[in-house]
Amino acid sequence: MGIWKTRVNVFRPLSKALLTCATTVEDQPSHPGALLLLRAASIIAIGEIVILTFAGMRWVGRRSSREALLALFFLSRISGIAGAQEAPGNHEKAAPAAAGAFVDVTKASGVHFQHLASHTSKKYLLETMGSGVALFDYDNDGRLDIFLVNGAPITDPTSKGSVPQKDGPRAWNRLYHQRTDGTFEDVTEKAGLQGVGYGMGVAVGDYDNDGFEDLFVTGYGRNTLYHNNGNGTFTDVTEQSGLAGSGWSTSAAWVDYDNDGLLDLVVLRYVKWDWDDYWCGEHKEGYRSYCHPDMFPAIAPLLYHNDGNGHFTEVASQAGFAKPGKGLGVAIADYDRDGRIDIVIANDSMPEFLYHNDGGGKFTEVGLASEIALDDNGKTFAGMGVDFADYDNDGWPDLVVTDLAEQRYALYKNAGDGSFAYASGASGISSMTVLHSGWGIRFLDYDNDGWKDLLVAQGHDLDTIEKTSPQLHYREPLLLAKNVDGKTFLDVSASSGAVFTQKWVARGLAIGDLDNDGRIDAVVTTNDGPAYILHNETRTENHWISLLLTGHKSNRDAIGAEVKLTTKDGSQYATVTTTGSYLSSSDKRVLFGLGASPSADIEIRWPSGVVETLHDVHGDRVVKIDEPVEGAPKGQESR
Repeated sequence: MGIWKTRVNVFRPLSKALLTCATTVEDQPSHPGALLLLRAASIIAIGEIVILTFAGMRWVGRRSSREALLALFFLSRISGIAGAQEAPGNHEKAAPAAAGAFVDVTKASGVHFQHLASHTSKKYLLETMGSGVALFDYDNDGRLDIFLVNGAPITDPTSKGSVPQKDGPRAWNRLYHQRTDGTFEDVTEKAGLQGVGYGMGVAVGDYDNDGFEDLFVTGYGRNTLYHNNGNGTFTDVTEQSGLAGSGWSTSAAWVDYDNDGLLDLVVLRYVKWDWDDYWCGEHKEGYRSYCHPDMFPAIAPLLYHNDGNGHFTEVASQAGFAKPGKGLGVAIADYDRDGRIDIVIANDSMPEFLYHNDGGGKFTEVGLASEIALDDNGKTFAGMGVDFADYDNDGWPDLVVTDLAEQRYALYKNAGDGSFAYASGASGISSMTVLHSGWGIRFLDYDNDGWKDLLVAQGHDLDTIEKTSPQLHYREPLLLAKNVDGKTFLDVSASSGAVFTQKWVARGLAIGDLDNDGRIDAVVTTNDGPAYILHNETRTENHWISLLLTGHKSNRDAIGAEVKLTTKDGSQYATVTTTGSYLSSSDKRVLFGLGASPSADIEIRWPSGVVETLHDVHGDRVVKIDEPVEGAPKGQESR
C-alpha cells in the first residue's frame, strides 16, 4: 500500500504543473516553453497500470483509480491544445492548417449495404472484426466501382470445426457498378460475386495480365479467387488456382516479389481459432466480452508464387516468410531502395513484422532490427491497420500502424539506413490518438498541397468497453490528420465536415478518386452496420495529377513501381499499390497534389528495372503511362 500512496501524492504536484502549463498555452498560444512541455506529456497503459509522465515527474497508478481518470482527462485536454498549435520551433513559418471538406453521399449514391456480423451471446471473436472494401475499375470504363465483403450467419452456439455459410441476399458480398452520373447500381448477381462463407478482406490485382482486375476475397475457413472475364462477370477459379488456403485469413496483398512480371499473393492469417466457448470479461450479466488474442496461438502467413498458368504455389517456408504472427494489416514498399519490394505486417498484440526482400525469392524478417516491431517504450501493441508511404517527402517510405485506445497509433520515420525512428510523439500522433482505436488507415493528400495526410477508420473492438473504461468509446468518429510540412500532424476532423461527428464501429477503409475530379474520396465499412461513401469536396486552388500506369515487361498493374514527382516546391514519392489499410484494397492510380504548380517532372522506376522520365507533364487530369518497351505506346493521356 505504501508505494501506491506515494505515487498518488506525486500526482498532486504533477497535475498542478500540467494544468498550469495548459492554462498558459490557452492564454498565450505562442508560448514556446509551455507548448514544448505539453507535447512531451504522455500517458501509457500497461494492463491495469497507468503511467503519466510530465515535466520530469512520473505518476503510476491503477487504471480504475480517480487519478487515472483525471490523467486521461488531462491528456485529452492536451491533445486539443497542442493539436491546435504549430510545431515547436516552427511557429513563424507554419501556415494555419487547411481543413478538409468530406460529405457523406451514401444515401444519394444508391449504395445500400449492411454488414452481417452475426453477434451471439458467446462473443465469438470473429463477430467483432468487420470486413473490407475495394475500389477498382472492373470494366475499364474509367470510373471506380465498389466491392464490399460480407459475413455470414453464426449459430448460437456454433460447434467446433464449423465454417459459416451465406444463407441468402442478406449475407452476400456486393459489387456496385458506377454509372456515368456518379450513382451506383448493384450488379452482384450479374457478376456472380455473391460469395461463400464468412468473408473478411479483399485484394485487387490483375494476376494473369489480361487487362481486367481480378478479386481475391479472404475469409474464415476458405479464401476465394475470382477471375474477371472481361464481360462484366467473374468466375470462381479457387480450386484450379490452389488459393483456397486454410484457417482464419484476414488481409491480402498482390505483389510481384520476384519481379518476373506476374503478381504473387500474400495472405495474412490471424490466429489459430475455433468455436470454443470461452468466457472473457467479468462474470456478470452484460459484461462478457470478446477474448484477447493472447488466448490464441499465432499462425504463419501464406505466400503464393504465381506460376504463370493460372496456378499458384505456396512457398512461405522456403521463402523465409513463415514466422508465426497474428496478422491483420499488410502493406508494401521498397523501404531501403534496393530495387526489391518489402512487406510489412501489422500484428495484433505481438511484435510487428517487416520482411526484407533479399532477392532470389527469399525474405528475412527484420522488424526488431529495423526498430518497427515495438513502440518507443519497447512494448507490443494491437497492430491492425497499416500504410507504408513517404509522408515527409525525403524519398524513404515511412510506416504508420493503428492500434487500440491507450496505446497510441505508431508512426515510424524511415531513417534511410535500414532503420526507423518512432515518431508518434514528436509528430502529434500520440496525443490525438491515445483515447482512440484505429483500424483502416491510409496516407492521402486530401487538399493537394503536396503533403500526405492521414485518414483513419475508428471504433473499439469491445462493445462493453464503456462499462469498464468510461473514458473510451465503442463507436467513434473518423480521424482526419493534416500533415504540416512533413513534420507534424494536426487533427482537423472537427472542422472538416459533419461526417466527422458521426460515431461508427468503423473497420475497413479504401481510398480513390471516385468522380475523377482530382480529390481523393473514401469508402468506410462498419461492423454489423452500413458502408459509407465520403465525397471529398475540399475547396482548394491546388493542382493535381493522377497517374494510371500499365506495365508490359512488368506486371500489368505496375504494382511495386516507384514514382518520383518533382515541381518547383520539391519532390514527392509513391509506390503503386492496391494494398494497405485494413482488409481493404484501394485505387491503383497514384494521385499527387501539385500545390501551386500546374505541371511536374515524373520519374518512374518500373518493377522490371526500366527507368522512365517524363518532363513538364501538365496536371489537373488523369494521365495514362505505358511502360516503355518495344511495341507499346508511351504517354497516352485521358481525363
